[in-house]
Amino acid sequence: MMSWAGRFASLPLVAAMMVSAVACTAGSSSDGDEESASCAYRVKYQDRTYRDVANVKFVAGEELGAATIPPCDDTGGQDEAGAEATETAYVVDGISPEVAIAVGDTPAEAKFVASYSGNKLPPEIQKLINGS
Repeated sequence: MMSWAGRFASLPLVAAMMVSAVACTAGSSSDGDEESASCAYRVKYQDRTYRDVANVKFVAGEELGAATIPPCDDTGGQDEAGAEATETAYVVDGISPEVAIAVGDTPAEAKFVASYSGNKLPPEIQKLINGS
């Protein structure tokens, strides 16, 4: 038979195990909708969705117009996720706007975003990353 002190000493351990179990099962439940399951930086321009691509050396050129940044709802709830934002889209020198654009307040501050599906980048973008 366990002593009274032994029972109380094991309570913090049991509580910690329960919290860990709940945390492991409370992850995001994805219904296959990429945009609502993640708050990755996404931009919409001329009916295309562009995603942020890191480590790309590029030159932003001529202004294209306004791009929309959809609100982020990473909680999966029904609450208002916020309003859409707009930023200026720029041509990326040497790349078709159908493949990639730069988005920001100025060409110097713009982020590189690409329109592609899956995990494989288009060859034009891979060349920029590789520096060729």
